Amino acid sequence: MIELFTDGASSGNPGPGGYGAILRAGQHYKELSEGFRKTTNNRMELLAVIKGLEALKNPNQEVILYSDSKYVIDAIEKRWVYGWRQKGFKDKKNKDLWLRYLEVSKPHKIKLVWVKGHAGHPENERCDQLAVAAAKQPNLKIDTVFEAENARVNLL
Repeated sequence: MIELFTDGASSGNPGPGGYGAILRAGQHYKELSEGFRKTTNNRMELLAVIKGLEALKNPNQEVILYSDSKYVIDAIEKRWVYGWRQKGFKDKKNKDLWLRYLEVSKPHKIKLVWVKGHAGHPENERCDQLAVAAAKQPNLKIDTVFEAENARVNLL
């Protein structure tokens, strides 16, 4: 069994942002994080989950996913994302990331656990630290889909 702890952060919404993820399986422990120059908190929350799942080397893993994001947990647990996909994500944000999540989650058995953010949960607090620190790094990556979509909206 693998535990995946995730968190996303954004300073401003949109603004500089980052994600943090921790993978833990027995004695194995790995931290992941990246920062982006302009993004949203929800994108980073979802990207943390995706990056954690993408880091798994073998299919058919039992994963317990811990997140403080109701956006992510509810969309998956209440199966909203599957309805969004059927409707082509009409009027829904983050289509690119949701499609990526649907693909990367397929080969695994995932149990979702919502944790209250900023409430002392050690791994959630560490993921928050990773996400915030990643967002403050110099030379942040470009969230190309987000920036391209917003550039298009601003031109209209």
